[in-house]
Amino acid sequence: MTTDHPLIQLTLARLREFIREPEALFWTFIFPIVISVTLAAAFPGESSRPVRVGLVDSAAAEAVRSALAGDDGITIVEIAPDEELGALREGDVHIVVVAGEAPGDPPTYRFDPARDESRLARLAVDAALKRAAGRADPWQAREEPLVVPGSRYIDWLIPGILGMNIMSTGMWGVGFSIAQARLRKLLKLLAASPMRKSQYLLAQMMARLMFLLPEAAVPLGFGALVLGMPIAGSLGSIAAVCLIGALAFTALGLLTASRASTIEAISGILNLAMLPMWVLSGVFFSTANFPEVAQPFIQALPLTALNDALRAVILEGAKLSDIKGELGILGVWAVVPFGVALQLFRWR
Repeated sequence: MTTDHPLIQLTLARLREFIREPEALFWTFIFPIVISVTLAAAFPGESSRPVRVGLVDSAAAEAVRSALAGDDGITIVEIAPDEELGALREGDVHIVVVAGEAPGDPPTYRFDPARDESRLARLAVDAALKRAAGRADPWQAREEPLVVPGSRYIDWLIPGILGMNIMSTGMWGVGFSIAQARLRKLLKLLAASPMRKSQYLLAQMMARLMFLLPEAAVPLGFGALVLGMPIAGSLGSIAAVCLIGALAFTALGLLTASRASTIEAISGILNLAMLPMWVLSGVFFSTANFPEVAQPFIQALPLTALNDALRAVILEGAKLSDIKGELGILGVWAVVPFGVALQLFRWR
Protein backbone atom coordinates (compact mmCIF):
# COMPACT_ATOMS: atom_id res chain seq x y z
CA MET A 1 0.00 0.00 0.00
CA THR A 2 1.59 3.28 -1.14
CA THR A 3 1.39 6.59 0.65
CA ASP A 4 -0.98 7.80 -2.08
CA HIS A 5 -3.52 5.16 -1.15
CA PRO A 6 -6.92 6.73 -0.24
CA LEU A 7 -6.98 4.96 3.13
CA ILE A 8 -3.63 6.45 4.18
CA GLN A 9 -4.45 9.93 2.94
CA LEU A 10 -7.86 9.93 4.63
CA THR A 11 -6.30 8.75 7.89
CA LEU A 12 -3.67 11.48 7.81
CA ALA A 13 -6.30 14.10 7.02
CA ARG A 14 -8.37 13.04 10.02
CA LEU A 15 -5.29 13.11 12.25
CA ARG A 16 -4.52 16.67 11.22
CA GLU A 17 -8.12 17.67 11.85
CA PHE A 18 -8.02 16.17 15.34
CA ILE A 19 -4.73 17.85 16.28
CA ARG A 20 -6.19 21.22 15.31
CA GLU A 21 -9.03 20.78 17.83
CA PRO A 22 -7.66 21.86 21.27
CA GLU A 23 -10.95 21.00 22.96
CA ALA A 24 -10.69 17.42 21.68
CA LEU A 25 -7.17 17.15 23.12
CA PHE A 26 -8.48 18.40 26.47
CA TRP A 27 -11.29 15.83 26.66
CA THR A 28 -8.97 13.03 25.54
CA PHE A 29 -5.94 13.63 27.76
CA ILE A 30 -6.65 16.21 30.48
CA PHE A 31 -10.22 15.44 31.52
CA PRO A 32 -9.49 11.87 32.76
CA ILE A 33 -6.78 13.25 35.05
CA VAL A 34 -9.01 16.04 36.36
CA ILE A 35 -11.86 13.70 37.24
CA SER A 36 -9.48 11.13 38.78
CA VAL A 37 -7.87 13.73 41.04
CA THR A 38 -11.26 15.14 42.02
CA LEU A 39 -12.70 11.76 42.99
CA ALA A 40 -9.48 10.73 44.72
CA ALA A 41 -9.81 13.80 46.95
CA ALA A 42 -13.50 13.08 47.60
CA PHE A 43 -12.93 9.38 48.38
CA PRO A 44 -9.51 9.00 50.03
CA GLY A 45 -8.44 5.46 50.72
CA GLU A 46 -5.35 5.82 52.86
CA SER A 47 -7.29 5.85 56.13
CA SER A 48 -10.81 5.63 57.36
CA ARG A 49 -12.66 8.91 57.38
CA PRO A 50 -14.06 10.07 60.73
CA VAL A 51 -17.75 9.87 61.49
CA ARG A 52 -19.29 13.33 61.39
CA VAL A 53 -21.81 13.68 64.20
CA GLY A 54 -24.18 16.62 64.37
CA LEU A 55 -24.82 17.67 67.95
CA VAL A 56 -27.77 19.90 68.71
CA ASP A 57 -26.74 22.46 71.30
CA SER A 58 -28.68 22.23 74.57
CA ALA A 59 -28.09 22.22 78.31
CA ALA A 60 -27.86 18.42 78.34
CA ALA A 61 -25.55 18.19 75.34
CA GLU A 62 -22.32 18.73 77.28
CA ALA A 63 -22.25 15.17 78.62
CA VAL A 64 -22.74 13.76 75.11
CA ARG A 65 -20.06 16.07 73.75
CA SER A 66 -17.57 14.94 76.40
CA ALA A 67 -18.30 11.28 75.73
CA LEU A 68 -17.88 11.56 71.96
CA ALA A 69 -14.83 13.82 72.16
CA GLY A 70 -12.80 10.93 73.55
CA ASP A 71 -13.24 8.90 70.34
CA ASP A 72 -10.67 9.71 67.64
CA GLY A 73 -12.94 8.33 64.94
CA ILE A 74 -15.71 10.84 65.63
CA THR A 75 -15.86 14.50 64.61
CA ILE A 76 -18.46 16.67 66.33
CA VAL A 77 -20.29 19.28 64.27
CA GLU A 78 -22.39 21.83 66.17
CA ILE A 79 -25.73 22.44 64.45
CA ALA A 80 -28.91 24.35 65.28
CA PRO A 81 -32.24 22.47 65.60
CA ASP A 82 -33.54 23.94 62.35
CA GLU A 83 -30.42 22.78 60.45
CA GLU A 84 -30.77 19.05 61.10
CA LEU A 85 -32.54 17.99 57.90
CA GLY A 86 -30.34 20.14 55.69
CA ALA A 87 -27.12 18.84 57.28
CA LEU A 88 -28.23 15.22 56.82
CA ARG A 89 -29.48 15.77 53.28
CA GLU A 90 -26.29 17.48 52.13
CA GLY A 91 -24.02 14.94 53.86
CA ASP A 92 -22.49 17.54 56.18
CA VAL A 93 -23.12 15.09 59.02
CA HIS A 94 -23.82 11.36 59.03
CA ILE A 95 -26.03 11.37 62.12
CA VAL A 96 -27.62 13.89 64.48
CA VAL A 97 -27.56 13.25 68.24
CA VAL A 98 -30.08 14.96 70.49
CA ALA A 99 -29.27 14.61 74.19
CA GLY A 100 -31.99 13.51 76.62
CA GLU A 101 -33.74 16.28 78.50
CA ALA A 102 -33.04 14.89 81.97
CA PRO A 103 -29.81 13.31 83.30
CA GLY A 104 -29.85 9.58 82.54
CA ASP A 105 -32.32 9.87 79.67
CA PRO A 106 -31.06 8.11 76.52
CA PRO A 107 -30.17 10.26 73.53
CA THR A 108 -32.11 10.34 70.27
CA TYR A 109 -30.38 9.37 67.00
CA ARG A 110 -31.65 10.99 63.83
CA PHE A 111 -30.22 9.53 60.63
CA ASP A 112 -31.16 8.23 57.20
CA PRO A 113 -31.16 4.40 57.29
CA ALA A 114 -30.98 4.32 53.48
CA ARG A 115 -27.39 5.57 53.65
CA ASP A 116 -24.65 3.09 54.54
CA GLU A 117 -22.47 5.76 56.16
CA SER A 118 -25.37 6.83 58.40
CA ARG A 119 -26.01 3.29 59.60
CA LEU A 120 -22.31 2.85 60.38
CA ALA A 121 -22.28 6.22 62.15
CA ARG A 122 -25.20 5.12 64.31
CA LEU A 123 -23.26 2.03 65.45
CA ALA A 124 -20.09 4.02 66.17
CA VAL A 125 -21.90 6.73 68.15
CA ASP A 126 -23.96 4.22 70.12
CA ALA A 127 -20.86 2.22 71.06
CA ALA A 128 -18.94 5.36 72.11
CA LEU A 129 -21.75 6.67 74.32
CA LYS A 130 -22.37 3.31 75.98
CA ARG A 131 -18.68 2.81 76.70
CA ALA A 132 -18.58 6.28 78.25
CA ALA A 133 -21.59 5.31 80.38
CA GLY A 134 -19.71 2.34 81.83
CA ARG A 135 -20.67 -0.54 79.51
CA ALA A 136 -18.27 -3.46 79.87
CA ASP A 137 -17.67 -5.45 76.69
CA PRO A 138 -17.45 -9.24 77.24
CA TRP A 139 -14.35 -9.46 75.02
CA GLN A 140 -12.20 -7.41 72.69
CA ALA A 141 -11.74 -8.81 69.18
CA ARG A 142 -8.31 -8.94 67.64
CA GLU A 143 -7.85 -6.68 64.65
CA GLU A 144 -5.66 -7.51 61.68
CA PRO A 145 -5.79 -4.52 59.30
CA LEU A 146 -4.99 -5.55 55.75
CA VAL A 147 -3.88 -3.24 52.96
CA VAL A 148 -4.93 -5.04 49.77
CA PRO A 149 -3.32 -3.60 46.61
CA GLY A 150 -5.98 -2.23 44.31
CA SER A 151 -8.73 -2.20 46.93
CA ARG A 152 -9.10 1.58 47.17
CA TYR A 153 -11.96 3.28 45.38
CA ILE A 154 -9.56 5.31 43.22
CA ASP A 155 -7.81 2.09 42.11
CA TRP A 156 -11.17 0.66 41.07
CA LEU A 157 -12.25 3.94 39.49
CA ILE A 158 -9.34 4.66 37.12
CA PRO A 159 -9.92 1.63 34.84
CA GLY A 160 -13.57 2.71 34.64
CA ILE A 161 -12.49 6.25 33.72
CA LEU A 162 -10.22 4.80 31.03
CA GLY A 163 -13.07 2.70 29.65
CA MET A 164 -15.42 5.68 29.64
CA ASN A 165 -12.80 7.78 27.89
CA ILE A 166 -12.28 5.14 25.18
CA MET A 167 -16.04 5.05 24.65
CA SER A 168 -16.48 8.83 24.56
CA THR A 169 -13.56 9.58 22.24
CA GLY A 170 -14.41 6.67 19.97
CA MET A 171 -18.07 7.52 19.55
CA TRP A 172 -17.97 11.31 19.76
CA GLY A 173 -14.73 11.66 17.79
CA VAL A 174 -15.93 9.51 14.91
CA GLY A 175 -19.66 10.26 14.96
CA PHE A 176 -19.38 14.02 15.33
CA SER A 177 -16.63 14.28 12.70
CA ILE A 178 -18.64 12.44 10.05
CA ALA A 179 -21.85 14.36 10.77
CA GLN A 180 -19.96 17.64 10.62
CA ALA A 181 -18.34 16.68 7.30
CA ARG A 182 -21.75 15.77 5.90
CA LEU A 183 -23.21 19.06 7.10
CA ARG A 184 -20.39 21.02 5.42
CA LYS A 185 -20.90 19.09 2.14
CA LEU A 186 -17.39 17.61 2.41
CA LEU A 187 -18.71 14.07 2.05
CA LYS A 188 -20.38 15.08 -1.19
CA LEU A 189 -16.98 16.09 -2.56
CA LEU A 190 -15.30 12.92 -1.31
CA ALA A 191 -17.98 10.81 -2.99
CA ALA A 192 -16.73 12.07 -6.35
CA SER A 193 -13.18 10.89 -5.65
CA PRO A 194 -11.78 7.42 -6.52
CA MET A 195 -12.46 6.11 -3.02
CA ARG A 196 -14.68 3.37 -1.66
CA LYS A 197 -17.06 3.88 1.23
CA SER A 198 -15.28 1.20 3.27
CA GLN A 199 -11.98 3.08 2.93
CA TYR A 200 -13.48 6.25 4.34
CA LEU A 201 -14.99 4.44 7.31
CA LEU A 202 -11.82 2.46 8.01
CA ALA A 203 -9.78 5.68 7.86
CA GLN A 204 -11.99 7.19 10.57
CA MET A 205 -11.34 4.15 12.77
CA MET A 206 -7.59 4.11 12.10
CA ALA A 207 -7.23 7.81 12.90
CA ARG A 208 -8.83 7.29 16.30
CA LEU A 209 -6.60 4.30 17.03
CA MET A 210 -3.51 6.45 16.42
CA PHE A 211 -4.24 8.24 19.70
CA LEU A 212 -5.12 5.12 21.67
CA LEU A 213 -1.65 4.62 23.17
CA PRO A 214 -1.31 8.09 24.76
CA GLU A 215 -5.03 8.08 25.57
CA ALA A 216 -4.56 4.96 27.71
CA ALA A 217 -1.07 5.76 28.97
CA VAL A 218 -1.96 9.17 30.44
CA PRO A 219 -4.60 8.06 33.01
CA LEU A 220 -2.82 4.78 33.79
CA GLY A 221 0.54 6.48 34.21
CA PHE A 222 -0.97 9.21 36.37
CA GLY A 223 -2.80 6.64 38.48
CA ALA A 224 0.30 4.51 38.99
CA LEU A 225 2.89 7.25 39.52
CA VAL A 226 0.84 9.88 41.37
CA LEU A 227 -2.01 8.00 43.05
CA GLY A 228 -0.19 4.72 43.69
CA MET A 229 -2.55 2.50 41.72
CA PRO A 230 -1.04 -0.98 41.24
CA ILE A 231 -0.81 -2.44 37.74
CA ALA A 232 -0.77 -6.20 38.16
CA GLY A 233 -1.31 -7.26 34.55
CA SER A 234 1.02 -7.11 31.58
CA LEU A 235 1.15 -4.02 29.41
CA GLY A 236 0.52 -6.20 26.36
CA SER A 237 -2.75 -7.49 27.79
CA ILE A 238 -3.86 -3.97 28.73
CA ALA A 239 -3.03 -2.75 25.23
CA ALA A 240 -4.99 -5.61 23.64
CA VAL A 241 -8.07 -4.89 25.76
CA CYS A 242 -7.89 -1.18 24.95
CA LEU A 243 -7.49 -1.91 21.23
CA ILE A 244 -10.50 -4.23 21.04
CA GLY A 245 -12.56 -1.80 23.11
CA ALA A 246 -11.57 1.11 20.88
CA LEU A 247 -12.55 -0.87 17.77
CA ALA A 248 -15.95 -1.60 19.29
CA PHE A 249 -16.70 2.02 20.13
CA THR A 250 -15.38 3.49 16.89
CA ALA A 251 -17.61 1.02 15.07
CA LEU A 252 -20.54 2.26 17.14
CA GLY A 253 -19.53 5.81 16.31
CA LEU A 254 -19.66 4.98 12.60
CA LEU A 255 -23.10 3.46 13.02
CA THR A 256 -24.50 6.47 14.85
CA ALA A 257 -23.23 8.82 12.12
CA SER A 258 -24.21 6.70 9.12
CA ARG A 259 -27.29 8.83 8.38
CA ALA A 260 -27.17 11.82 10.77
CA SER A 261 -27.11 15.09 8.82
CA THR A 262 -27.33 17.73 11.58
CA ILE A 263 -25.39 18.46 14.76
CA GLU A 264 -28.61 18.15 16.78
CA ALA A 265 -29.31 14.71 15.33
CA ILE A 266 -25.85 13.26 15.98
CA SER A 267 -25.75 14.76 19.48
CA GLY A 268 -29.08 13.19 20.35
CA ILE A 269 -28.14 9.79 18.91
CA LEU A 270 -24.78 9.72 20.68
CA ASN A 271 -26.25 10.73 24.03
CA LEU A 272 -29.00 8.15 23.65
CA ALA A 273 -26.43 5.45 22.97
CA MET A 274 -23.92 6.44 25.67
CA LEU A 275 -26.08 7.58 28.58
CA PRO A 276 -27.26 4.07 29.54
CA MET A 277 -23.64 2.90 29.59
CA TRP A 278 -22.48 5.86 31.68
CA VAL A 279 -25.05 4.88 34.29
CA LEU A 280 -25.20 1.08 34.06
CA SER A 281 -21.74 -0.10 33.07
CA GLY A 282 -19.87 0.32 36.34
CA VAL A 283 -17.85 3.47 35.74
CA PHE A 284 -18.42 5.11 39.13
CA PHE A 285 -20.13 2.30 41.07
CA SER A 286 -20.51 -1.44 40.74
CA THR A 287 -23.00 -2.98 38.33
CA ALA A 288 -24.03 -5.28 41.22
CA ASN A 289 -26.10 -2.38 42.60
CA PHE A 290 -28.71 -2.97 39.90
CA PRO A 291 -31.48 -5.61 40.13
CA GLU A 292 -30.76 -9.16 39.03
CA VAL A 293 -33.34 -8.93 36.26
CA ALA A 294 -31.32 -6.14 34.61
CA GLN A 295 -27.96 -7.96 34.75
CA PRO A 296 -28.18 -9.80 31.38
CA PHE A 297 -28.73 -6.47 29.60
CA ILE A 298 -26.01 -4.71 31.60
CA GLN A 299 -23.45 -7.46 31.01
CA ALA A 300 -24.12 -7.33 27.27
CA LEU A 301 -23.18 -3.64 27.04
CA PRO A 302 -19.75 -2.99 25.49
CA LEU A 303 -18.67 -0.57 28.21
CA THR A 304 -19.47 -3.13 30.91
CA ALA A 305 -17.32 -5.70 29.11
CA LEU A 306 -14.49 -3.19 28.65
CA ASN A 307 -14.53 -2.01 32.27
CA ASP A 308 -14.65 -5.56 33.62
CA ALA A 309 -11.79 -6.62 31.36
CA LEU A 310 -9.65 -3.60 32.24
CA ARG A 311 -10.14 -4.08 35.99
CA ALA A 312 -9.42 -7.80 35.76
CA VAL A 313 -6.14 -7.22 33.91
CA ILE A 314 -4.96 -4.08 35.72
CA LEU A 315 -5.96 -4.92 39.30
CA GLU A 316 -6.01 -8.73 39.33
CA GLY A 317 -3.33 -9.56 36.77
CA ALA A 318 -5.72 -11.57 34.60
CA LYS A 319 -4.51 -12.97 31.28
CA LEU A 320 -6.40 -12.58 28.02
CA SER A 321 -7.61 -16.16 28.28
CA ASP A 322 -9.24 -15.30 31.61
CA ILE A 323 -11.37 -12.55 30.04
CA LYS A 324 -12.29 -14.23 26.76
CA GLY A 325 -15.99 -13.72 27.51
CA GLU A 326 -15.59 -9.93 27.79
CA LEU A 327 -13.34 -9.84 24.72
CA GLY A 328 -15.91 -11.84 22.77
CA ILE A 329 -18.63 -9.31 23.64
CA LEU A 330 -16.38 -6.46 22.52
CA GLY A 331 -15.54 -8.32 19.32
CA VAL A 332 -19.21 -8.66 18.45
CA TRP A 333 -19.73 -4.95 19.09
CA ALA A 334 -16.78 -4.18 16.80
CA VAL A 335 -17.87 -6.36 13.86
CA VAL A 336 -21.67 -6.06 13.76
CA PRO A 337 -22.01 -2.24 14.02
CA PHE A 338 -19.28 -1.76 11.39
CA GLY A 339 -21.08 -4.09 8.98
CA VAL A 340 -24.40 -2.35 9.57
CA ALA A 341 -22.79 1.10 9.21
CA LEU A 342 -21.26 0.02 5.90
CA GLN A 343 -24.74 -0.80 4.63
CA LEU A 344 -26.50 2.29 6.02
CA PHE A 345 -23.85 4.94 5.34
CA ARG A 346 -24.80 7.69 2.91
CA TRP A 347 -22.55 10.44 1.55
CA ARG A 348 -25.36 12.99 1.47
